[in-house]
Amino acid sequence: MISEPSRHCTVELQALPSRIGQVRRIISAQLRYWHLDPLVDQAALGVTELLTNVHRHAQPDKSCTVEVELLLERLTVSVHDHDPRLPTVREASDSSTSGRGLALIAAVSESWGVRPRGGAGKVVWFTLPTPSLFTTHPPHALYGATTDGPFELSGITAPEGVSPSVARSVVIG
Repeated sequence: MISEPSRHCTVELQALPSRIGQVRRIISAQLRYWHLDPLVDQAALGVTELLTNVHRHAQPDKSCTVEVELLLERLTVSVHDHDPRLPTVREASDSSTSGRGLALIAAVSESWGVRPRGGAGKVVWFTLPTPSLFTTHPPHALYGATTDGPFELSGITAPEGVSPSVARSVVIG
């Protein structure tokens, strides 16, 4: 299920490897729709790490909810699961192939945290600052012609009392 009232998106899923890539693409597309393209890589990386943690560690099941919310100048990405155990940041050795997920989230986000959900699991979240309004919407390029075109207008007369106007076309995009 995906909902999108204004600047909020929710995805419910089973945190299985095949679904993690799908959710990453959904979140990326949602951020592009909101014109937050500069945040796509960080948000996709963070949600991948959080969902991988659910897949590897959550008990009794792998069902979870991903929420993305844009409020004021902050994007919050959170993952809710049913496991009440709180994650901890581990020190991974140089040869470890796992154990860096929360440290990675801490490195790419503005802030992050964990909160219990009253015995019904937990929420792990991170925030990203949004780009300023001026960099969020780049100026649109102007394509098209603003000339009168190839048409000969000398033989056309306007009705009495109406001044002729010149047709112009433009495409913004």
